[in-house]
Amino acid sequence: MRPPGPQISDDATADTATDILLGSGTGHLLVRDEDGRCAGLLTRLHLAPFRVRSWYTERTRGRDILHDRGPFATASMPVALAAAAMRSRGLDAWLVIDHDGHAIGLLAA
Repeated sequence: MRPPGPQISDDATADTATDILLGSGTGHLLVRDEDGRCAGLLTRLHLAPFRVRSWYTERTRGRDILHDRGPFATASMPVALAAAAMRSRGLDAWLVIDHDGHAIGLLAA
């Protein structure tokens, strides 16, 4: 498990998310809700349609873009079970959350 990486609020625009994702050099962004809880994961694939900037990307919020909304792994989940779940869901990365729903790490394939 590694740190979850760059994070954005779920009300950040698609333009902002794209800029942060490209600037960070990572393949994903953690999306947090208004309470700071994990709301999902945005990847380069999810943001690809928003690379051409327009009035639409300036108004589209992170919460409105399709992204992995869970369920997420938990710290108490056995590694073998997490790996099997990632394979079955076709995930390259999976967020690990605590009992309050805050991201504590990221599992990567």
